[in-house]
Amino acid sequence: MLLVPMILVHLAVIFYATSQNLTADAILSRTRGSVTWGLFYGIFVLLAAIHASIGVRNILQEWGRLRDRTAGQLAVLFGVLLLVLGLRAVAAVVMP
Repeated sequence: MLLVPMILVHLAVIFYATSQNLTADAILSRTRGSVTWGLFYGIFVLLAAIHASIGVRNILQEWGRLRDRTAGQLAVLFGVLLLVLGLRAVAAVVMP
């Protein structure tokens, strides 16, 4: 339930940036040092990683015919990978 409003805000930001023809430099100048954007996208990445790992676990169980434990372990690894990569991207966009 928390992910849906964050997706909507993210899409609104994308539409705004594209409608204003903002360049990458212009976007970065607005996001650098912003605690608000850092928190928003940090939470967004966390929620997306949790959501994706739950879905991957189910897919591995149903389609891959993996045991619960194996599917769970692989899903956790996938979720951690997404979390690390996502937080690195947030840091690259927000950190001065």
